[in-house]
Amino acid sequence: MKKVLSILAILAAFSGLAQAQEKIPVLSTQELAKVCKLPASPESRSFCIGYTTAIYDTYLATRHPQRAKPYICVKQPAPARDEVIGEFVKFADANQQTAGKPAAGVFLGFLAARFPCARK
Repeated sequence: MKKVLSILAILAAFSGLAQAQEKIPVLSTQELAKVCKLPASPESRSFCIGYTTAIYDTYLATRHPQRAKPYICVKQPAPARDEVIGEFVKFADANQQTAGKPAAGVFLGFLAARFPCARK
């Protein structure tokens, strides 16, 4: 029984090591822009809205106001979601050097340029 447990422990460790070395694909800017282009299927639209909303929500949730000044400031009333996503698609198409970069970082950069915070 101890041998079986030892073998299972070794296999579990090897499996964990293999998973740690596995490269996890990251959604590229080009892929996100392609999914977000209108007109989109209901599935593509849902994915696009969910992904872009999650990026912005993560920015809001992880930015500590006393340690990191905000760099994205959306004034209310905010523009329509489809308008902002359409602007992102145009931005991605116009900036082909970002095509292969991770979509989340490029989308945050786009939001920072589109919704800059007022200088104090």
